[in-house]
Amino acid sequence: MEKVIDLVAGARPNFMKLAAVIWALQAISTEREISGCSWRIVHTGQHYDPGMNEVFFEQLGIPQPDVHLEVGSGTHGVQTARILERYEAHLLERGAAATVVFGDVNSTAACALAAVKLGLPVVHVEAGLRSFDRSMPEEINRVVTDTLSEMLLVSEPSGIENLKREGIANGKVHYVGNVMIDTLVRELPQALGLGLPRELGLKNGEYGLVTMHRPSNVDDPRILKGILELMLQMSEKIPLVFPVHPRTRKAIDTNGFTGMLSGAPGLKYIDPLPYHHNLCLMARAKVVLTDSGGMQEETSYLKVPCLTLRENTERPITLTLGTSRLVGNDPAWIGAAFNEVLAGNWHKGEDIPLWDGKAAERIVQVLLNYDF
Repeated sequence: MEKVIDLVAGARPNFMKLAAVIWALQAISTEREISGCSWRIVHTGQHYDPGMNEVFFEQLGIPQPDVHLEVGSGTHGVQTARILERYEAHLLERGAAATVVFGDVNSTAACALAAVKLGLPVVHVEAGLRSFDRSMPEEINRVVTDTLSEMLLVSEPSGIENLKREGIANGKVHYVGNVMIDTLVRELPQALGLGLPRELGLKNGEYGLVTMHRPSNVDDPRILKGILELMLQMSEKIPLVFPVHPRTRKAIDTNGFTGMLSGAPGLKYIDPLPYHHNLCLMARAKVVLTDSGGMQEETSYLKVPCLTLRENTERPITLTLGTSRLVGNDPAWIGAAFNEVLAGNWHKGEDIPLWDGKAAERIVQVLLNYDF
């Protein structure tokens, strides 16, 4: 069979990481070849809404997937099993020399498991991150994927320490930096050129951006209502833009909370945003409130204050060198931190080592040095 390396992605956070690696591969080869192998893109279809995936391929200039598994939605068990089954069938039919997976979604763990059971080496981009909270499905996916991986590509120093503590051999671990920052660095000028704050009637540096989708924030009606009520109060101080994730919108609609948001003049309740539009709003915001791990990293690079709506984080460098602070989902804690930002009492953040826009180049060099 042809020797080929699969680059596997399935959800929105994956695509931003995949894009940078594709660009770096394209820079060294026009023949889709690396280390004696060609490469192909496998899209699992974990995110099946066009607004959550196809638009990212178009906006970021990623070639259309060579393989689409079309797994769709389902419970964690159903979705993971479906991805594993379909990716295994793909490998049995078409073969591969290795599988490269990104991040911590169900596609990451399922495709790693399918590959390693067929004796293929797995490369994990963004390895070693740990929240130490096993109630998070993403944490299970991280631990499983790292255990299975032959090459572990780390985005921040905590990843090196975590993998060492878990007994991973040093020779498998490579500190390459944060590949998602590569995409941000490349796409930021285009994003800022959109001028989205002005289109929404906002002034740069005088509004907040809110995103949330995690079960801890949206599945319990009491918690969700408390956060929404706080957002209404905060929107009386500065305007808030709230692009609503499909999971969150469903929870808001199911619990009858839509009406309480529609009449707030300071709250812009809108559909999910494409990557460039979200980046434009984030870069010009006074403050970001989010439970997204990726946005913790992006705001830290951009030096924008970030209230992280979580009790823990797998990205501790965003707390120590970045601009993020864990505030959980208690309205009192969130509100107090929000007021600190408005008062100008927030840490400015520092440059983070190897978050320099060149992580994908280092990833490609690691791949080039590996004998597939």
